[in-house]
Amino acid sequence: MRPVVGVISDVKAMNGQIVHGVTEKYIYAVARGAQAMPVLIPGTISAVDAEMAPERVVIDEILDLVDAIFLPGSPSNVGPQHYGDRPHDPPLPADPHRDDISLPLIRTALERGVPLFGVCRGFQEMNVAMGGTLFQKLYEQPGRFDHREDSSLDMEGQYALAHEVALEPGGLLEGLVGAPRWKVNSLHGQGVARLAPNLAVEARADDGTIEAFRIVDAPGFNLAIQWHPEWRFWQDKLSTGVFNAFGAAARLAAERRRGGGRFKAAG
Repeated sequence: MRPVVGVISDVKAMNGQIVHGVTEKYIYAVARGAQAMPVLIPGTISAVDAEMAPERVVIDEILDLVDAIFLPGSPSNVGPQHYGDRPHDPPLPADPHRDDISLPLIRTALERGVPLFGVCRGFQEMNVAMGGTLFQKLYEQPGRFDHREDSSLDMEGQYALAHEVALEPGGLLEGLVGAPRWKVNSLHGQGVARLAPNLAVEARADDGTIEAFRIVDAPGFNLAIQWHPEWRFWQDKLSTGVFNAFGAAARLAAERRRGGGRFKAAG
């Protein structure tokens, strides 16, 4: 049996309806890259109860059903109130119903040692959940590059390799490719302002922007990446490596959760 990976959904209005969903490229990367069964996790159910907030028991129930958690990217941003800031004027795209699930889910998953992998928004969620802060407009910070995609290009152009990152010597990412630097794509307008305590940098852009990190004292596998390794992951050694590593951690968690060896043939 493949491990089950819970994938956090975006919550947004579409054609007069509330939709919970995930872009297919993330689902494909979990299914093929991590060799896992992706299962979508909805945000809070705004259409039923706008005041609903996830109780601890709901988070525990989710984690009892899955072997790992994947936090995909999104056009929306983490609400700035979660890291002590005021909304930019005009406000940037937000998804409070995803925030309501993802932030407590991250903290509880880390406590329980559930494998956790965040990409783009998921990277930012992990930093905020652990006590870090964000630049709401990274591209307005002195000395920082504009890390946003060129919206005038087609998808191929937007997700093309954009800049190099320096991989931390002795880190997980450097170990996957055996190289000190790697070229990545870049499609984000926000970024880490203050890294949360107990987070170890795995990669930085040449302008100093943190592009990947791990939570060093968590009992299970965890990784956060600001770029988009899910995009055609099979064409890139580092992208293939991170999804393979995540899948391996999810399989180990599944074996432990299901009692190990239960499905092996006799003899």
